[in-house]
Amino acid sequence: MPEERGVAVVTGGSRGIGAATAPLLAERGWSVCIGYQNAIDAANAVVGECESRGARAAAVRADVGAWEGVAALFAAADRLGEVTALVNNAGIVYQAHTRVDEITPERIERMLAVNVTGAFLCAREAVRRMSTLHDGSGGVIVNVSSRAAALGGAGEYVDYAASKGAIDTMTVGLAREVGGEGIRVNAVRPGLIETDIHASGGEPARVARLAPGIPMKRGGLAGEVADAIVWLCSDEASYVTGALLDVGGGR
Repeated sequence: MPEERGVAVVTGGSRGIGAATAPLLAERGWSVCIGYQNAIDAANAVVGECESRGARAAAVRADVGAWEGVAALFAAADRLGEVTALVNNAGIVYQAHTRVDEITPERIERMLAVNVTGAFLCAREAVRRMSTLHDGSGGVIVNVSSRAAALGGAGEYVDYAASKGAIDTMTVGLAREVGGEGIRVNAVRPGLIETDIHASGGEPARVARLAPGIPMKRGGLAGEVADAIVWLCSDEASYVTGALLDVGGGR
């Protein structure tokens, strides 16, 4: 049996990168609490995968773009045990590609609420539980950013790219803020990954369309990003904090 490592909270855990990460964390010894927004059947399937690996697991309907959702998620995690890991994975893109001069206030407000404010609120709750300043025993936060933060998303979603740029900055700043309190903070920056986020953004074939421009000539898999996340959570990355790890096939 793997060493008991406490509870890992995975936001956006019912699909894509989150759904690939949660069972892998379970396999490595964490109990897992996943947040999801709508896909209850998919969320329950992920819980089942975690339990099949010998872990305790729970799924909570939690819109991290609202404080109530974050509070419910961490309350459920506390019932499982001591929170020692957070994977800030929840994020949205919009169905219509748009230029900045066409963007609506509603779109940008929702984008920032989920992708930025939600990540900050989850990080706040994690730090309050992990930090030695708050009598915690330490832990790790992994933020899921995007290569779009560096590339800009011109003509498609500059708002999404900007939200992930905020996550990069938060990662570096928070890592320096809590590094002496037993908490490591890092980010992965996935490139074009084969998940249904592209379908939810209105272009299910986006990865195939852009794959020829990737140096490795293919899109990535959710499991390849999950491997990087779990490595950052592990003791093998014990001296890694404030890092932005690109998982983008060279793009």
